[in-house]
Amino acid sequence: MANLDLLQSSALTNTAWATAVPSTIKTTAGAAQAALTSTTGQSSMGQSDFLTLFTTQLKNQDPTDPVKNEAFVAQLAQFSQLEATTNMAKSMANFTTTMSNTQLTTSAGLIGAKVSVPDGPAILSNAQPVQATIALPNGADGVKLQVYDAKGVLVSTQMAGAQTAGDMPFAWGGKDDAGNALPDGNYRFVATAVSQGKNITATVSTMATVLGVSQQADKTMLLQVTGGKTIKLSDVTKVYG
Repeated sequence: MANLDLLQSSALTNTAWATAVPSTIKTTAGAAQAALTSTTGQSSMGQSDFLTLFTTQLKNQDPTDPVKNEAFVAQLAQFSQLEATTNMAKSMANFTTTMSNTQLTTSAGLIGAKVSVPDGPAILSNAQPVQATIALPNGADGVKLQVYDAKGVLVSTQMAGAQTAGDMPFAWGGKDDAGNALPDGNYRFVATAVSQGKNITATVSTMATVLGVSQQADKTMLLQVTGGKTIKLSDVTKVYG
């Protein structure tokens, strides 16, 4: 009677062996499948199931044709590899949880700090200038900055000359094109850069104060900032003291 080679078998193979012979004949495969089913009630194989199948094979092997030493060692090696992989998976899960908790605690330290928010709101308060930067990775021959109020009405347009590559800082004083002071509230900056004869929309990053920190189910860290905006921690480019 041939032995069941666990290295080349699976739950489906065991079932096929067990059903291919008369029920009165007890085979290694049949005994192994019965042991697995009685232990787990299912056909999936885990670490303990593998050990159950392995020991059942040894108990029911043909005494005249025992498991070869090479096969025995190979099956032990496979079991050791399965155990190592399982332990590694558990360790990685614990490490991920620990890092997520650490990141949440660290991010809480940003509450009250000012951060640079891409496409964030420009909050005008007490007539204080609103500081921001325009991203110009390739520089520009000229830059146009437009300011819109909360209703989407264009209230101010500013022009700037040639700029080198990098972030172009600027400050908006909260006045319209006629020089009139505008009321406090949320505004929006839209920048257009002229580079190599083409008009390119440039990203404007405004400064906002971090009000809160939260974590999504996938461990993504979120920051709640002034102006009612929520951004990803990974999108923050600068933090100001």
